[in-house]
Amino acid sequence: MLEVTAEELKRRLDSKEDLFIIDVRECWEYDEINLGVTNIPLGELPQHLSELPSKSTEIIVHCQSGRRSGQAQKYLTKQGFSQVASLKGGLDAYLRL
Repeated sequence: MLEVTAEELKRRLDSKEDLFIIDVRECWEYDEINLGVTNIPLGELPQHLSELPSKSTEIIVHCQSGRRSGQAQKYLTKQGFSQVASLKGGLDAYLRL
């Protein structure tokens, strides 16, 4: 499983890298605090596959702690997406920076 650390994600966001990031938390969680990225709750991911970039594009998924993003990563990989990374430790790790 590919993982990206909170430090690496912050560096890449700070350098304005063009990233496709999916927050797989529930909408109410996203409304409380978010990184300004695409919100697709884990349970709704199958209905939104057509909205995702090409299957060879890097996608980073995150949730609060890393558990749901790991599930999202496995699901997307099974759907043929080849470069899906999960944020290690989730938003919790990112917010501790």
